[in-house]
Amino acid sequence: MELESVGGLAMHTILSKLGPSDAASVSCVGKRFLVWASDDSLWAKFCFFDLELSSPLDPHGNPAPSFKAAYKAWRQAFSTYPWPLVIRAKQCWSRLKSWLAVNFPEVLPTLREGASEAEITEFENSMKVKLPLPTRLLYRFCDGQELPNEEFSGSFPSTLLGIMGGYSLYDHLVNVFLLPLSQVILDTKGIMHHMGFSNRSEYIVVAASATYSEKIFFLNCRTGQLFVGTRNLAVDGEMLPCVPDTLISSVHESKGSEQQDAMLLWLEEHGRRLHDGTIKVRQERKIRSINLFPEQPPLCSSAITNGVKVRASAVFVPEFSNLRDESEKFLFAYSIRMSLSPGGCVIEEMMFSSCQLYRRHWTIRANDAVVSNVNGEAVIGRVGLFYYNFQHFHLVILAVTLE
Repeated sequence: MELESVGGLAMHTILSKLGPSDAASVSCVGKRFLVWASDDSLWAKFCFFDLELSSPLDPHGNPAPSFKAAYKAWRQAFSTYPWPLVIRAKQCWSRLKSWLAVNFPEVLPTLREGASEAEITEFENSMKVKLPLPTRLLYRFCDGQELPNEEFSGSFPSTLLGIMGGYSLYDHLVNVFLLPLSQVILDTKGIMHHMGFSNRSEYIVVAASATYSEKIFFLNCRTGQLFVGTRNLAVDGEMLPCVPDTLISSVHESKGSEQQDAMLLWLEEHGRRLHDGTIKVRQERKIRSINLFPEQPPLCSSAITNGVKVRASAVFVPEFSNLRDESEKFLFAYSIRMSLSPGGCVIEEMMFSSCQLYRRHWTIRANDAVVSNVNGEAVIGRVGLFYYNFQHFHLVILAVTLE
């Protein structure tokens, strides 16, 4: 049976399984194949599968005359990049933005339009670096965030809109923003000059806390590894890698489909944790922010006793860690959240609409070894009083764990 005798519906199914490149090639076989391969419902599928487009839009967000024209515009705009990497970078940002739209829409206006090829090239020339391809693509889709204008002097800020989130403990407040390229230039030159890192020209600052507490992330443009500064950053440039080196590959290769650097992996993992509820938006002092203390097991422990729910989790605090001191090598903060269940506090079959924290007892383990056993009165000045509609009572304390 000749292929041309196959019906249009069957050909539509065949072409959709072949994919965009093969469908474009099939269109050159003959007039009937051109008609089949030009069916816009076919290209609507390709646009949705590759680019998550439900309407025909070009890379600038402008309407295109058809899905086929939209797909062609996207391929032309990113013709110098491996297409699988383009898809992955776009899906990474789409995933983050979709979560923000539902859970934290205040952040969306801070996200900048993507940088152009010319702007990225100008940045590379200014910094004398060559960005890893995955990071370059991430900036093509979004040029970081607009930073808050207010100056922090130790008081609690009015907004905490860093897309990478943060935490607060005692008077230490962290809220990490992704920096736009213009700010990357300013921060990198300022920090490197201040620290005397003239021999580290391959490093750029890509993310930092926009509060008075310093937490700084550096990207090594040569290797594609992402680093975060420790307590000794200002002393000797001490940093910790954020991603296992074995996961980073082909960061400057334009061929193939295996390219991934630490920046892409970091953003993808952050998006995964947001979507599965591991980390969430939390409100403190009427200010909402993405809080990095995990909320889901196995990274969060939870128990209910007599109607009082207690949740506990920890987060690594690299900016307080000191790799030169074994007792402070890897420092974590732990968070205890307590709240009253809807049924109230039940003691000896009697229900109470409120209860108060007077004592605390919890055990801290690292790799199944007990490193601290807290048993005593409630934290001074923080005696929790719980009611039905009280969201939670929150304690955040530093604890040192050993390797």
